[in-house]
Amino acid sequence: MSDRSKIEWTDATWNPVRGCTKISPGCKHCYAATFAERWRGIPNHPYEHGFDLRLVPDKLVDPLLYAHSRTIFVNSMSDLFHARVPDTYIASVFAVMHTADWHVYQVLTKRADRMRDVLTAARHAPPGKHIWLGVSVENKKHGLPRIELLRDTPAAVRFLSIEPLLEGLGELDLDGIDWVIVGGESGPGARPMHPEWVTSIQRQCLDADVPFFFKQWGGVQKGKHGRVLDGRTWDGLPPRPQLPVPTIEERKRRRSILEKEIVHVHGAET
Repeated sequence: MSDRSKIEWTDATWNPVRGCTKISPGCKHCYAATFAERWRGIPNHPYEHGFDLRLVPDKLVDPLLYAHSRTIFVNSMSDLFHARVPDTYIASVFAVMHTADWHVYQVLTKRADRMRDVLTAARHAPPGKHIWLGVSVENKKHGLPRIELLRDTPAAVRFLSIEPLLEGLGELDLDGIDWVIVGGESGPGARPMHPEWVTSIQRQCLDADVPFFFKQWGGVQKGKHGRVLDGRTWDGLPPRPQLPVPTIEERKRRRSILEKEIVHVHGAET
């Protein structure tokens, strides 16, 4: 688990799955794929297999190692609801989130249909207020249907990551949405984001009383453009639940139970 994330809206990242495959225009310049492929073929590196999808069971219990409450972006380098991630593995990830319940978890997917189906059918406890479920929204064709699927998904907190924003989205239905992030694409080949696309979403969030977080203007050199909108930064977040941290003895006890379950269920998966 990376404890010092550079992503503006989270504290840490946790990747019990590595790698993914592209499914929509928002994936075209995927930062995670670019990063992972740099290390393909380097023995013993976490990404020696590049961006090929892999389960990493030995990373499942990482959140239990941290004594201080953090906001954790789950699978910043993958998608938990990828078709090749077994339902049993998804269940284990949620079991860890329920067990290490002094953190806030941000689960983001482009595979909103599978997230809805898996969580609707799940026999484990539904996501609590410390588990935030979100979908990526890059355009009307692929992104807007994900919002409807998210609305149908059991969740206490739902959010939209509208990044990279590739076109104007028009009027959004923000009913049942608790947070909106907006950002432009960055890095080589970055596609432009028009200011009026951003201000339209900002206005709608303000009107609907939905917290609005403006992440970046993006561009090939994103640092030059920053993240100021209308003369200020926008760092809206949903209310963060108060999360008491268990004693070290209790954390060890929970970790021991989970490790035994993980070895039993996923010991042979890599």
